[in-house]
Amino acid sequence: MEIRIDVDLSYAAQQPCDLLLQVEVASLPKQLVKNSKLQILPDQLFSRIAGSDHLGQRVWLHANESFECRYSADVTVSRRPTALKELAASPLTNLDGSVVDYLMPSRYCHPDDFSSFIEETFPGLGGGELIETASAWIEEKFHYDSAVSDARTTASDSLSSRRGVCRDYAHVLIALARAATIPARLASVYSPYASPPDFHAVAEVYLAGDWHLVDATGMAEPESMAIIGVGRDAAEVSFLTAYGTLQMQHQIVKVARIRDS
Repeated sequence: MEIRIDVDLSYAAQQPCDLLLQVEVASLPKQLVKNSKLQILPDQLFSRIAGSDHLGQRVWLHANESFECRYSADVTVSRRPTALKELAASPLTNLDGSVVDYLMPSRYCHPDDFSSFIEETFPGLGGGELIETASAWIEEKFHYDSAVSDARTTASDSLSSRRGVCRDYAHVLIALARAATIPARLASVYSPYASPPDFHAVAEVYLAGDWHLVDATGMAEPESMAIIGVGRDAAEVSFLTAYGTLQMQHQIVKVARIRDS
């Protein structure tokens, strides 16, 4: 699938501050990035650093009174559908250091809170079958609601309320997977089928020796997603982290399907 991405972000700063920006699609074997352009206004020098797990890039920049970011790219996604239920969990003793970190608790995902829930709700399931069933359960039982979620909402909070936005859905699935000893992380993606079409959050689970995208909201399939970056949870893959106070002027994200590749 080929998709076109256009992003226009504008913020005002109450005082000069540094910003860490992550909006560019990562260059990966299954997603080819073309015609990529990043513009920061007013014009200034900025520096690039690697994203978490060296996947994607972040940008350091400085805002005095205001800044605007414009990003555009064409992306050809060649990722194919995968039958999750047919995938086995990878033996823990086969996991290397880069994967083991995604078994651990993180700021928003506390797997210890989910152990009894898994036993009661998904008895006898494991591996990809558990992930597929749990994702479908979250999609069915949860209500998409931006009014109940903020920067302090954890996966445990979301499981109790059965409400939230895409990052909350992803956090619940991530915490559940880790409780079942399946490494899981959050991926920030663009997809023409996500609503709203901004920085969509999905889970990525490690099964059968590889990473697999799973959208617990049911909005997007892996073959329509362009990955921006990954992290243990939303705290590590925010599209914008400000080391100061910002006020949004406008935030426009357009993601459109061009044609099948």
